[in-house]
Amino acid sequence: MIHLHFGTDDLTQIRFALSPMWETVTSVRTFTASPPNALHARWLRQVRPRVVDAVDLELLTAVVPPAGYLPDFLKPFPPRRAPSFESSLATIAASDPQLVAEQLTHLAQHSIAQQQPGRARRVQILRDLINAPEAGLARLILELDRYWRVAVAPYWRRIRGLLQADLSYRLDQLASGGVRQLFATLHPSVTFERDTLRIVKYYNRHAHLQQRGLLLVPCAFAWPEVIVRTADPQPALTYAPRGLGRLWDAARDTNRSPLSDILGHARAAILAQLDVPMSTLHMACQLELTAPTVSFHLNRMHAAGIVAARRDGRAVLYSRTPLGDQLLTGDGEYISSCPAGLS
Repeated sequence: MIHLHFGTDDLTQIRFALSPMWETVTSVRTFTASPPNALHARWLRQVRPRVVDAVDLELLTAVVPPAGYLPDFLKPFPPRRAPSFESSLATIAASDPQLVAEQLTHLAQHSIAQQQPGRARRVQILRDLINAPEAGLARLILELDRYWRVAVAPYWRRIRGLLQADLSYRLDQLASGGVRQLFATLHPSVTFERDTLRIVKYYNRHAHLQQRGLLLVPCAFAWPEVIVRTADPQPALTYAPRGLGRLWDAARDTNRSPLSDILGHARAAILAQLDVPMSTLHMACQLELTAPTVSFHLNRMHAAGIVAARRDGRAVLYSRTPLGDQLLTGDGEYISSCPAGLS
């Protein structure tokens, strides 16, 4: 169990950020998890051939083990809400080689991180990096960049949409119910009592935030774990965003359906996607459309009574109406009664 102890000033310094680098690093862990992570199975099937051909996986998996300790230098502190991958990579490249060597030494000796088969080879790779940290860091930078380009960058727009929707929800939770409500809905392993945040982990630790505040980072590939960092300049907690189960859902093919002839391809695809309520941004990322395009179509379908809209804090969530459901299932009576004015 980890105990994070808040002071009064720490409660006023809770903030959020997105990090493509943190997604990249945690996705390496997902890539090598055994058994494979079923939640990300669709992503794994798509990226595995590309990653195997383009990336030195032996190096990356040595520094990003499937479980246990993750070196802090691989998770650079985001100085703003949404830094770019390139700026984070530059931050890693500028890491103190001595600090890198110290953290890799800790990783090489970490019992949980080194419990998987192949320990001797991983430790040898880490020793080589430790003995020449500047050259080792340059190798890591090259492979992280290659990995990002083939494994995460093609999906970043979709992932970012999910993360931004989560941020909107968390900020509403904080505004409506304060810190207690925020942490009550964050993750099952996280609880907040009085001035202490407790996170269920495999080890025990007490850490005082000491006026550094706490950074909260939603991360799709962190699931099912909560990743805790207590190092300077700011402690951080990484958690899985809401709606993660639908991240890799494929859009239903409506191009050849009668519904597409009535509504048009884009509106048919949007209607088919609304099995659960979704925001405009989330839907745009799922369907690889622009948010203004999705918003335009939703407004027209809302006016026609095919979709309903309700406000959830700062977000507007859309869902199918009974008429929309009947249109999707192809009930002729409802299709013939579809309101005009959808063009």
